[in-house]
Amino acid sequence: MPRLYGFDDMAYRRVRESEAAGLRQAASRRLTEQSYPAITEWMNDEGYRTTRGGLWRPAVLANVLDHPAIAGLTEDENGNLVDTGGPQIISPQDFKAIRAMRPSNNPDNSRVDQREYLMPGPLSVCGLCACSLSSSPSNAGSRGYRCAPSTAQHPGGCGKVRINADLFETYVAENVVAELAKPEVSVLIAQARDEVLAKAAKLRAEVKADKARQKELGESYANAPELSTVAFRAADKRLVDRIRENSAQARFLEQVQHVPVGDVPDLVRWWRHAPLASKQGVLTLMLEKVAVYPAGRGSRTVDADRVALTWRNWNASRK
Repeated sequence: MPRLYGFDDMAYRRVRESEAAGLRQAASRRLTEQSYPAITEWMNDEGYRTTRGGLWRPAVLANVLDHPAIAGLTEDENGNLVDTGGPQIISPQDFKAIRAMRPSNNPDNSRVDQREYLMPGPLSVCGLCACSLSSSPSNAGSRGYRCAPSTAQHPGGCGKVRINADLFETYVAENVVAELAKPEVSVLIAQARDEVLAKAAKLRAEVKADKARQKELGESYANAPELSTVAFRAADKRLVDRIRENSAQARFLEQVQHVPVGDVPDLVRWWRHAPLASKQGVLTLMLEKVAVYPAGRGSRTVDADRVALTWRNWNASRK
C-alpha cells in the first residue's frame, strides 16, 4: 500500500515538507473553487509528482485532499471527524471546506469546467442597452454570455447580444495581461489595489449605516402610529435597494484582494494557472467595464469592433 502523499510514514506523524508545500497550494486553489483538472495541470507543470513518481490525475489529487490525515484528523466508526493529535498539512477548517465541495465538484464531471465563467456580474455589459450580461450556455451546451431579454422580474435587457465565452474571455485576458505587463502599470498595482479596497470598505460602512437606519425606521414605525404604512414601506424600500446595490458593488470590488502584488516574472504562465478568484480580481482592478456588441453578419471573430474595454482610471499617469 503506497504512503499518503505529504507524509514519510504510514502513521501520518512525519511530514515530507517538499510534498506538503505543493499540497497546501493545491488545497488553497481548491478553496477558490479551481477545478481538479486545472490544479493537477498546475502541479504537473511545477514538477510535483505522486508518491510513485507519476503525473497527477484529478481523481488521485481529489483522494489525497479528501484524506482526513492531511488535517490531523481521522474518522471514527460513525464517520465523525476527530482530532488525532498528528501534524496538520492544512487546517481542519480548510479540510472540511474542501470536503463540503465534493457533491457539486466531482473531478470526473466535465460540466464543472464548462460552467466556470470569468466575467459574470457587473463587469460585462451589453453595448446596446448597458445591462449586465449573464452566463448562458448555447443550445449546443457551450459556454456563452448574453443580454437577457426584458422580463417583469428582470426588466431592461434588449436580448440582442450573445457571445461565445471562450473567445470572449480569451480576448479580454490577452488585452489585460498585455496591459499588466507594462512597467508603468505593474509598479502601481499595489497602490491601485489599496485604492479599490478602500472604496469597497467605504461601501461596507455605508451598508452598515443603512442597516442601522433601517432598524431605527422599524422601531419608529412600531412606536409611532402617525407614520403611515405607505410612508414606512417607501422609506424601507429605498434603504433595502441601497443596501443591496452597495453590498453587490462592495463584493465586486473586494475581488481585487486576490490580485498578486510584487514581481510576477511570467504573467502569461501565471494567468494560465491562476485560480478563478485571482483572475477575476485582476479584471476588477484593471477594468471599469467590458461592453459587448452584436456580431456582424456571418462573423465569428471577437475583436475591438465587438468588444470595448474601459480601463479603470486609478492613476492619472496611466494611459
